[in-house]
Amino acid sequence: MKQLNPSDNSLFLPDMELVDTYKRHLNYLRVSVTDRCNLQCIYCIPQGTIQNLPHAEVLRYEEILRIVRIGVHLGISKVRVTGGEPLIRKGIYGFLNKLNTIKGLKDVSLTTNGILLKDNLEKIRAAGIKRLNISLDTLDPDKFKRITRHDHFSDVWNGIMKAHEMGFAPIKLNAVILRGVNDDEILDLARLSLDYPFHIRFIEYMPIGDAGVIDGQTILTPEIKNRLHRIGELAVVQNKVTDGPAQRFKFQNAPGEVGFISAISHHFCHTCNRLRLTASGRLRPCLLANTQFDLKKPLRQGYLDRDLAEVFFKTARFKQRGHHLVQSHPSKVIGQMSAIGG
Repeated sequence: MKQLNPSDNSLFLPDMELVDTYKRHLNYLRVSVTDRCNLQCIYCIPQGTIQNLPHAEVLRYEEILRIVRIGVHLGISKVRVTGGEPLIRKGIYGFLNKLNTIKGLKDVSLTTNGILLKDNLEKIRAAGIKRLNISLDTLDPDKFKRITRHDHFSDVWNGIMKAHEMGFAPIKLNAVILRGVNDDEILDLARLSLDYPFHIRFIEYMPIGDAGVIDGQTILTPEIKNRLHRIGELAVVQNKVTDGPAQRFKFQNAPGEVGFISAISHHFCHTCNRLRLTASGRLRPCLLANTQFDLKKPLRQGYLDRDLAEVFFKTARFKQRGHHLVQSHPSKVIGQMSAIGG
């Protein structure tokens, strides 16, 4: 890598797109803006306190924007902002607004746990966000408290309803299903798609970091699908080119959808178009692998955009055909989901 020469302003980024060794075009970047969260969900954060990154180790907004601009030049057209919980970071709405002004970026969405949603939806909309992903593992306030270790169900539900009334669409509700915890609500969660234009996403638990999930609690997509037949038949909804990994379905005449993210039972790696930028400035080719490459250090040492672009290309070269987490070998990914940005 070459350090910045302030007089050399003629250097330009390579005119190449991000394509990995398996010919997958990488056009989707998930950006974790913080590793901090105002919940402690049992499948994400272990009981007790985890060590958060020092503030100086978290990418600054201007650094993230620079990285995204480089990515867009290389073919990134879709960004999802995640955390931790992104809405707890100071200045997030101004950042979202600036993110939406990047030329060539066609789609910016936000993932949130919904606690701070209701009182900030006007600011979110003013920043250009139209699509929301909201975590909702249960419709039972008591169970919500057990899963998240906080009593905020009404805040989340009221935020979802207000977002719906304000016309945010689609609103995707993400549910991690665990046996003996919330699997008795699979049908109730799915029925939301019969009453609202929500996209209900059932997500298989992924063994990342240290969390409070024990053997036998994981429920895989085939079992969930089988239970949903009690409601009715599911018709396939075709994915769009920029869609994420969910397999999409609809019940007859339903305004909403039901989807499945089946990272363990049905690898979708062959269609994966994603890279992930962690809160600490690492670029990861896969959520379910430990490979990552540092962008923060060269960025803060004054390297050129074209040098940072090389980190993107290196990350793409290390993107594997598929991950190696299978039900029979439940190894774990190092690092907490809250810092990686699932």
